[in-house]
Amino acid sequence: MNGLQEDLTDAELVRRTLAGDDHAFALLMRRHGGPLFLFVRRYVGARDVAQDILQESFVAAWSALERYDPARPLGTWLRTIALNKCRDRSRRLALRRVILGDPETEEALRQPDPAPRSDEVLSERERLAALEAAIARLPEKLKIPLILTCLEGLSQAQAADQLGVSVKTVETRVYRARRRLAEHFADED
Repeated sequence: MNGLQEDLTDAELVRRTLAGDDHAFALLMRRHGGPLFLFVRRYVGARDVAQDILQESFVAAWSALERYDPARPLGTWLRTIALNKCRDRSRRLALRRVILGDPETEEALRQPDPAPRSDEVLSERERLAALEAAIARLPEKLKIPLILTCLEGLSQAQAADQLGVSVKTVETRVYRARRRLAEHFADED
């Protein structure tokens, strides 16, 4: 890919992709893949599951690219697709648990272990992993506003717009998510 193509806006790259330029979409994936992966990983808590969802998200984006509104940020549109893929996965997992009556399904086993590690001192990396796992276990209504505002850097107004709720709702849900996380880690100490 040449440097000129890397200087193009997301909207121009989308237009080129729709015109048949596969390299343009590859550049979009490189541009947005890192932040999107972090968002998904924070939601699901497991690296391999996040990678699968990221791939599913880009496939869905490719298929729906003609519906993208270039007046809106592409990153927000992609994050919405990824969020829907995360929700779909959660519903499939919950359904599998109900149908099979077994919380220890293969997919469930790949989830972070909620058991505290009280007998050893956690390194910074382990603390971060514990935080990511705790965030992944939050109820969706608390988890998503927390991720969008605290980890993705969106303002409460931007998060409210993306979620279709009021700014006050986002503020309340972020407060409750933080309180639950603080209680979780207070219980472990």
